Formats: sequence, structure tokens, C-alpha cells
Amino acid sequence: MKEKLYTIPLNDAVNEGDECPFCLVERNVEQDLLDFVLGSGSSYMESDIRSATDKAGFCRTHFKKMFDYGNTLGNGWILKTHYQQMTQEMEEQFKAFTYKKSSFRSKLKKNEGRQNPIGIWAAEKEASCYICKQFQDTYERYVDTFFIMYQKDSEFREKIKKSKGFCLSHFGDLCEAAESKLSDKEKTSFYPEMFSLMEENMNRMAQDVSWLVEKFDYRNQDADWKNSKDAVQRGMQKLKGGYPADAPYKMNK
Repeated sequence: MKEKLYTIPLNDAVNEGDECPFCLVERNVEQDLLDFVLGSGSSYMESDIRSATDKAGFCRTHFKKMFDYGNTLGNGWILKTHYQQMTQEMEEQFKAFTYKKSSFRSKLKKNEGRQNPIGIWAAEKEASCYICKQFQDTYERYVDTFFIMYQKDSEFREKIKKSKGFCLSHFGDLCEAAESKLSDKEKTSFYPEMFSLMEENMNRMAQDVSWLVEKFDYRNQDADWKNSKDAVQRGMQKLKGGYPADAPYKMNK
């Protein structure tokens, strides 16, 4: 399959030989989004972008990354108008609020999810994030691209089979997507290939972590580290995704 513009990032990620190519894609896309939101292009000064960030806000994780990124003025502008949006919404919620009278039975009954309108609204705000939404839309396109390449590019398929596999989180996404992206015939080969790949690489990772622990035994102090020196961060990545050892991504000034 001839390389096309939309296949290049995923191909490059696979060629890196990382523990999970989608972790690499995720990091690159997220950093691009931080640059877009707060970088030198000053998109936060554009009315349509600020309108979108005012309504969506940001999750706790991305507020932290935005703070680490730098650009105090940019963060200040984003917060200024977002607070105006949030205050207006909060006042509307307060005006519409009525509490429910508690009965003896309701006090004994276990709560099934949130019941209070303010609690529901606050939970919706906590779950809403401009960067998360933009990333998810982009990520879904990369998953689509993976299956297009897996189906049509035999070289790409072989690279995947010889790779280090995926983190468990992104592997779950691939299995979920495979149900609708692949035919029944394609599934008969995809799942065995992927299961074998994951078993092999989860065992490899477990061995690296085990040897790291053994290296702290004085009897092994002169033994070769093998592939275990960075086993902790790679082991964490394999289970949950991401890059635990990464320094905060900062604005290029």
C-alpha cells in the first residue's frame, strides 16, 4: 500500500518500536493540542476557539498539563471567560434548583447514581474537556487508519506482528473497533494474531520487571541489567498507557 498523508503518523509510530504505537500517537496529538490551545499561535485569542473552550472547559488532568505548559497570560485569558460562562450556568442551576424531601425509605435505600441536580451538573462539568474531545475525535480516525492499513497493507501487517504489541488500554480499543471494522473472515486471523502478540509481549514485560527486582539482590549486582533498566516506566505504560517518565511538556518560548 502506497504511503499516504494520513497513514504517515501511524506508520512512523510503529517504526519507532515503542511498547505501544498508539501511546506515541496519543502523546504527539495531545502535545499538538496544547500547542494549539496555548502556543505562540494564540488561538485562545480567537473568538470561536474561546467560545468552544468556555463551554467545554478542561478536565483536571489537562488543566494540570496546561499549567505545566506555561503561558500564564494565555491560561489567564482562558480562565477569565470560562469563569464567566461557569458562573452564568451555576446561577441558572441555582435558580432552577428544588430539593427533594427525604422519606424514611429513601434514607434507607442506597443511592443509585447521582440524584441531586447540582451534583449532576457538577459531574457533567468535570467530565467535559475541550482537549479530551478534540483528542478523541482524532484518535478515532487513527483507529480507522489502523484497520485500513491492516486490511490493505501486508507490510504494515507484518510490522505489527513483529512489534512489541500495544498497551492494554489501547489494545482493548482495537479489539472493540475490530467488531465493526473487520469481516467475520478477517476476525478469524486478526484475533489469534493479536492475542499471540499480546501474550508474548506481556510475558516479555513481566520478565523485564522480574529481572529488575532480582538485580537489587546483592548476588546479582555484577550481572547484566539486560532490558530491565527502564522496566518500571515501560511496565506501567504496558498496563495503563502513557509515559510515566515523561517530563511536563512546556511551551517553546
